[in-house]
Amino acid sequence: MVMLMTCVAMVAFAANSLLTRAAFQTTTIDAASFTAIRMASGALVLAWILRQQGGQMVGHRSSWMSAALLFGYAAAFSMAYRDISTGAGALVLFATAQLTMITYGLYQGERASVWGVLLALGGLAAFLAPSASAPPMGAAAWMVLAGLAWGGFSLMGRSGGTPVAHTASSFVYAVPMAAVLLLIQAPRLELDPPGVVYALLSGSVASGLGYVVWYWVRVRLTAISAGAVQLSVPVITAALGVVLLGETVSLQAAACALVTLGGIAWVTLTARR
Repeated sequence: MVMLMTCVAMVAFAANSLLTRAAFQTTTIDAASFTAIRMASGALVLAWILRQQGGQMVGHRSSWMSAALLFGYAAAFSMAYRDISTGAGALVLFATAQLTMITYGLYQGERASVWGVLLALGGLAAFLAPSASAPPMGAAAWMVLAGLAWGGFSLMGRSGGTPVAHTASSFVYAVPMAAVLLLIQAPRLELDPPGVVYALLSGSVASGLGYVVWYWVRVRLTAISAGAVQLSVPVITAALGVVLLGETVSLQAAACALVTLGGIAWVTLTARR
């Protein structure tokens, strides 16, 4: 059962990238509208689940900081996927987020393989270096910002409260921020029915339900297993992009991706307090 639910959670994480990229590749919805719909639908689902569990929203000041990081991740994520392939986006996001958390751990006195960190950084740098297979630099920069925000959001999630309450509160508090973005982008908003459906699925299913499944799995895995299993997300995402969206993955890009993920795996397996 744990293995099955782990697979479901990883596919849900990959589906966020797939749904977002599909929306911008096949519909005319704009990034601000997609972000707002994703945040609102995720907030509704998570708030309902929290209510069913008898939990309460987290109301302290750090909740607003978490919400700002979550909103920053979601907005930059949407901006990036206008021009970056599904697999490339997932790799940059995942690697940046993991390296952010690894850096924080090292700063806090944790120990891990420095060579693993350097290997991951080198692989990511080679992946982003200008070449025929490299993603557009603008889109990659947006995804790096998304990864930094997601890494920060994940770190704040350890500060207290249940994971579901923390995430539900962050989604709810991020909705007003998404509304402000809509006001700023008002002249350029463009809703498209299929795009709205993609955003609703991304927020309610891939984000809301996906995170709840992951929290259920997370408490049943060791820290090393939890870190290692997430290495599958960029691979699943790239495979889905090839099969469902007709994307291609060059040999050079695949090799750089494997080096990056290998470095992160090395760090995960050697990490200790």
